[in-house]
This record gives sequence, C-alpha cells and structure tokens, in this order.
Amino acid sequence: MHLKLQSCAVSWVLLAGLARADADDAKYKHVAFFSIDGLHASDVPKWVSAEPHGAIASLLKTGYWYAGALTSAPSDSFPGIVNLVSGAKPAQSGIWYDDGYGKLHFACPWHQRAVVYDETKDYDNTKLWSSPNPTVVGGNIDPANLPQAMVRGECINLYPHQRLRVNTIFEVVHPHGQTAYTDKHPAYDMVRGPSGKGLSVGYFPEIQSVDTTNVTQIIGYDTLHVQAFLDWIDGKTPANTEVQEALTGIPKLFGGNFQAVSVAQKSYGYEPHTVAFTPQLTTALTFVDDSLGKVVAALQAKSVLHDTLIIVCGKHGQTPVDPTLFRRVDQHLIAPAAGVTVSQVTADDVALLWLADQRDLAKAVAGLEKARATLAIQDIIYGDRLRDLGFGDPAKDPAVPDIIIVPDLGVVYTTSHAKIAEHGGLSADSRNVSCFVSNPSLQKREFDGPVSTAQVAPTILKALGLDPNELDSVKHGGDDLDVLPGF
Repeated sequence: MHLKLQSCAVSWVLLAGLARADADDAKYKHVAFFSIDGLHASDVPKWVSAEPHGAIASLLKTGYWYAGALTSAPSDSFPGIVNLVSGAKPAQSGIWYDDGYGKLHFACPWHQRAVVYDETKDYDNTKLWSSPNPTVVGGNIDPANLPQAMVRGECINLYPHQRLRVNTIFEVVHPHGQTAYTDKHPAYDMVRGPSGKGLSVGYFPEIQSVDTTNVTQIIGYDTLHVQAFLDWIDGKTPANTEVQEALTGIPKLFGGNFQAVSVAQKSYGYEPHTVAFTPQLTTALTFVDDSLGKVVAALQAKSVLHDTLIIVCGKHGQTPVDPTLFRRVDQHLIAPAAGVTVSQVTADDVALLWLADQRDLAKAVAGLEKARATLAIQDIIYGDRLRDLGFGDPAKDPAVPDIIIVPDLGVVYTTSHAKIAEHGGLSADSRNVSCFVSNPSLQKREFDGPVSTAQVAPTILKALGLDPNELDSVKHGGDDLDVLPGF
C-alpha cells in the first residue's frame, strides 16, 4: 500500500513545581505534546543551524531546551512512552519492552507467557484499519491475539492498558477536560491507563501496513497523525477513531508521534564520520519541521497558541549515530551461549534474558562471560547490581529480566540487513533524546544538566493546574521525580 500523506512529531509538555495545585493555578488551557521518535539531543542544534527559520528553530526561541534529557532504560518505544505519560520507569510500571515476559504472573497453562504488544495484536496488520469495529475503544485489537493473565482463578485476555501498573496523565486530566492521542499501533491503547478511561479519542492506524523501510511511505503514514492533530485543534474527529466520547472542542491534552525520522535513521542513518544528515534523513526532518509549523499555525488561527504549552520530547534515540560503528550480531546466539534454558530473549541494541529457572543465574552469567567476544558484550547486569541500578528484583517481580546484556556501542543484535541502527538499549545514542517546551510567553533558556523524560508527566499536570501527586509514579516514587527545571 502506498499512502500519499504526511508525517508527525510527538511532543511532550513540561512545567512547574510539585506543590499542591488547584484548577485556578493553571497557566495553560491546553498541552500539546509530540515525540519525534529517534531524534537525538545532538540532532537539534544541527537542524536549527541548517534551518534557522523552521518551526523547531522558532519554537526554541520562546522555549526551554533540555540538552541532557534521557529517556527510559531500556529505551524501547513502549517504556519510552510510559516514561512520558506516567513518569514511571520499567521497575515501577512493569513495562520493559513491547516484547516482554510474564513468568508465573501469567499462569494460564494453555497460553504463552510472553507479553507482546505490537502489530501482532491487530486483526490484520497488513491494513491500516482491519477491525470490524474500528471506532469502538480497543476495537482495533483482536482479543484472540492478546496475552492472558490469571485473575481470581480465571484466565482473561489482557489488553495493553491493563498491563500497565501505574496511572497516566490522560487518566488524571480526563475528568477535567477532553484528551486525545495517536501512535503507530493499536497496542498504544496502553496510554489510556489501567482504568481504560484516559482517552476521549484514540487514533491508531497500523504502521506495518506500509513499507517501514521507505521514508516516502512513512511520511505518508505520519501525515495521518498530523491531520489528526489539525482535526483535534478544529474540534473534529478523524474517521476510524476509537471514540469514548465525541470531541466538543480542542482537547485539554493531546499528542502523538512522528515515525519518519526513526525510519530514516534505521534505513539510511547519518553520513560516516561527519554524522551529518543523509538526504533521506533531511527529507524526514523537513517533513516533521513543516508539520510542527502547521500545528502552530492552526493553534494561532484558533487564538489558543498563547494558552497552549507545546512539548517535543522523543521516546527514544537510535544507536549508533556514527554508522561506522554499526555491527550486526546474530541474536540467536545469545540463548545458546547462556548454556541454560532461557524462556525468552528480547534483543535490539540491548538483550534482556528471562531464565526458565532462576537458580541457573550463575551458570548463565558464566556462559555469557565466555561469549563476550562473540556477542560483543560490554557489560552483563544481574543480581544485586541489577537491583542497585534500579531495574528491580526478578525474584520478586515476574516482569523484571534476570539478566541485561549491554553490547559494545554500535552493536545491534539482529540478522536483518534492512537496518543500520536500532533503539531499545542503554547507550547515550539510544537514550539522550531531543526535548524542549515552548510557548510565546517563555524566554529562551538552555539547560545542560541531566533530566529525565519521566519529569514530563508531572510537568504537564502542573502546567494544567492539576496536582502531580495524582500520578502513582509521584505518589509512590519518593522525592526523585520532580518537574522539569525552569518552571
């Protein structure tokens, strides 16, 4: 299928302190957040230099730029979006990857314990819309394709939002105003939160229905997201939208993502040694920049630009930036190297291992140590160190992997020859993402220190005059989750 459409960017809105806030404290009436998937922090100054009159350059003139922003660890799209909309890291949210594992928690004997939430959950992922009921909430997901969980002695189908252990900004905002979100698979239904009620409208065309190595086709796909943004600003609802309630105006909170940059990075990347943008990556960035300009123009036309906080904050980066570092290592070599029964290996520019028997941990680590050269292993994280680094305790939490393998920079565990970069890992290339907030009332500022994209969620609530403590991640996460600096 060839789509003649356009692309989108996912941004995220950031703001003020964590003191108790009432509705009268709201500085903004709307938050629009976008993720430009794949866009590194290092890409932004290069792009602004190349396009000083573009939309991104314009937004930065009245905004805060966070050069040290880090997304989730690991940096897969699923935990990346959870970081942004809930403020929770994987150990708290239970979301490690779109391809995770459930162990004993998912104790339905006739069902796999793998917990996969990607295009395989669709009725037919070769089509943009394959559901018999595309406008029903969750209607684009085939229940027969879902993982199952044992609940009160009964095996039930587990929708993506039911897998999430913490609430989201959409759930907090929805009682106070309408909400909307768009992303690349129906499985991003997850952002609704555990209640399933966080979105007024959700728009989830399937990206796998187009050629995901073709920048032109992905720009066409992304245009669907852009048109959804423009429709929402106009108070309209695109066809095939999952509707919990019809929009009555501009949503209080809305957002989505752009895929074009990520696809261009994976398929074409950067110029060797200089890491300048390739022509294909420039095409993708031009599309995203122009699309953000259309969103700004639409907000201005509705006289709500000054009332809207715009956030652009990527879910993930891409490894490697320098294509000369790229190296493929067959992911199928990992489990045999461990020398024990491995229930699941999830691998990109990181490898997560869930062992069938945790008593085999020492033997598995010893086997991997012997295979360091073959697997290009930089680090093996397990045991006390896994817990000390904040990844959780696999002995207590069935979602936590028993072992995390960190490969050398540039190594991707894959047999595919269709890509030269990937995300999901712990490297700076995958985690140091573009992140900025903008509004005409803000004065240009740059923050070089480290911040987390998890800080976006409480910032958004504060910006809208809501209490960040309504987030489970803030309520139960201690004092280490604050709003973004500058607010």
